[in-house]
Amino acid sequence: MNDSPGWATPGSTPSDGERPGTDGGAQQPSTPPAQPEQPARPEQPEQPAQPEQPEQPAGDPKWSAEQPPPGQWSSPGQSPEAPPAQPQPAAGWGQQPAGPYGGQYGPQHGYPGGPGQWGPPPAAKPGVIPLRPLGLGEILDGAVATMRTHWRSVLPITLVVATLVQVISVILQKFMLDDLTVATSEDVSTEEMIDTLGSTLATSAVVQFIQVLGTIVVTAMLTMVFSRAVLGQQSSVSDAWRESRPQLLRLIGLTLLLAFGAILLGAVLILPGILADSIGLGIVGFLVWLPLLIWLGVRFSLASPALMLEKSTVLKAFARSSKLVKDTWWRIFGITLLTSVLAFFISMMIVAPFQFIGIIVFGGGLESMEAGSDMGNWGMLVVPAIGLIIAQTIVMPFQSGVTVLLYVDQRIRREGLDLELARAAGLENYGTTGG
Repeated sequence: MNDSPGWATPGSTPSDGERPGTDGGAQQPSTPPAQPEQPARPEQPEQPAQPEQPEQPAGDPKWSAEQPPPGQWSSPGQSPEAPPAQPQPAAGWGQQPAGPYGGQYGPQHGYPGGPGQWGPPPAAKPGVIPLRPLGLGEILDGAVATMRTHWRSVLPITLVVATLVQVISVILQKFMLDDLTVATSEDVSTEEMIDTLGSTLATSAVVQFIQVLGTIVVTAMLTMVFSRAVLGQQSSVSDAWRESRPQLLRLIGLTLLLAFGAILLGAVLILPGILADSIGLGIVGFLVWLPLLIWLGVRFSLASPALMLEKSTVLKAFARSSKLVKDTWWRIFGITLLTSVLAFFISMMIVAPFQFIGIIVFGGGLESMEAGSDMGNWGMLVVPAIGLIIAQTIVMPFQSGVTVLLYVDQRIRREGLDLELARAAGLENYGTTGG
């Protein structure tokens, strides 16, 4: 390494014997160690003769009267007046602050989403969702994650209930539709058409009632499973049944009250047109009834989880749902509609192949189906029922999970439920120290 003045390593300090202005500097010989190199520079002929340097130390191009502090030595040829380091402007948006990491984010500055970051820290996630207001993707992902992670609790509940519902439905359809045929000839009497239509509607009503009861039981038990999944806790089938059983009758009453309200509203709006034998009045009543029914359905869509998780009464559950949905009706409507569409397509993709197999193999083909014969065939009833069991095992927990997570999300947004959930999950001092 060249030991001449000005080439010292940044941060090094020359010896006292080499500092100008000291006693050692006054006793230096007239010829410095780097003197032989100076005459060889043709680009600096105007420099004064080297022997005169001891008499003129202030004009020395190599040494300055005021040396920079240690660690800021400049390279040869640099003006001694020029500062060794330019001041850095203050870092603004999109600029990296200067630091010992070469302008990169270091531990003292942090980076977005990491330790020492600017802004609020990431929300805790003890279970299937983060404890903060949720987006659409997080709600759907939370429902699927619960089905995947807690399948030992979710699968038996939905599979057993769906199987029981379909077995009862198949038996009822077998005995109610065994002798039912659809006449296609033009000489069929009005009485026969009314009997056929009445039998079909009665069978559908009984089957739907059984489906509703099964859905109520699944909803009650799965609500408890999802509430524990939010906290990262496991829930067995027995635990879910024990926690949901006290509220089961109230949930049945809530569901029946919703159904009765929808029927009563339809009767008030549509029945006058039917009694007056006015098709136009009936259509107007229907056009008023349908959007009103949708509005009320969304407004009370969170009543079920409110009833189960808050251990409230039916009327209080309706009031809680109305309060939570207020001012966010369109958001909840959109998420509920998207969930219903997804559930419908999933069900159709599963059930359609089983229905096709039942018609071709056991129903005598499309011609027999069009004629209305063999509607009470065991194969025609059992094979589609298998598809329905599979579809309901997947769809019911998905829809129930979205409803529960919507309820949790609304309470986090309006009531700070995330703090209570964090304490229930065992997160000490959550929300009080920035974490």
